[in-house]
Amino acid sequence: MATNTELEPVEKTLLQYPKKYKVFILNDDYTSMDFVVDVLMTIFHKSYEESEAIMLEVHKKDRGLCGVYTHEIAETKVMQVHKKARDSGFPLKSTMEEE
Repeated sequence: MATNTELEPVEKTLLQYPKKYKVFILNDDYTSMDFVVDVLMTIFHKSYEESEAIMLEVHKKDRGLCGVYTHEIAETKVMQVHKKARDSGFPLKSTMEEE
């Protein structure tokens, strides 16, 4: 017994990698260098040496790259920096930019 089976065309789905975002810490005249190093170590999981290098970049160039993440993670990191700074009485700011 033969059956006639019609196959429907298969739709091709193009998958794309999620966009990446750079997270920066911005320089200010009030936040201590030690606090910036602590933020980099606790929120961004940088080593002490990496944290010091980024902190000096922030100090000299007005901002320093902390990492590159997907949108949701980058947004969370920015919010964590702002909360930790606010809770500690510092005006430290962080931003994110699409890569």
